[in-house]
Amino acid sequence: MASSLTCTGVIWALLSLLCAAASCVGFFMPYWLLGTQMDKPVSFGTFRRCSYPVRDEERQATVMLEQCGRYASFYGIPSLEWRICTVVTGVGCGLLLLVALTALMGCCISDLISRTIGRVAGGIQFVGGLLIGSGCALYPLGWDSEEVQQTCNNSSNQFQLGSCQIGWAYYCTGAGAAAAMLLCTWLSCFAGKKQKQYPY
Repeated sequence: MASSLTCTGVIWALLSLLCAAASCVGFFMPYWLLGTQMDKPVSFGTFRRCSYPVRDEERQATVMLEQCGRYASFYGIPSLEWRICTVVTGVGCGLLLLVALTALMGCCISDLISRTIGRVAGGIQFVGGLLIGSGCALYPLGWDSEEVQQTCNNSSNQFQLGSCQIGWAYYCTGAGAAAAMLLCTWLSCFAGKKQKQYPY
């Protein structure tokens, strides 16, 4: 199979896939913020949550249901900032995934990625990383929501964690975005082969 990528381009394609996977997995997992409520571990993502209180009618008490799930609707997400974060980060992850899959196809298909296409793809990766980074920066603005405060001993506020801590998924998402913005964007400039000049 002929490739339209240089050796640097193959490294770019693999690194692009790794960055997109890290960002997408981190975005989907509900482990951005970790805390406890009613002596049970609780975690939040941008649009998912693990462990939440429900009313037990049999015992006439509130109990913690220990399972993960999405919020019932988009407007069920606890704060406006987290809703914006969900959209912005999701679009950024989609862009990184699109470029990564295109770059991988360039490993197998000749004349798919020229130098110009590689540079455009790098620009798209930069924008995707920037969107994800913006989402990560917006996320702490939602720490003053009622749900988060209940989990963080009523001591959290915007950019103040209280008794909670940042989880691995937040770091994973941010690291994938940073690597895409810095490394992948730079490598994309050298990814495509020079196009052959045809005599006609």
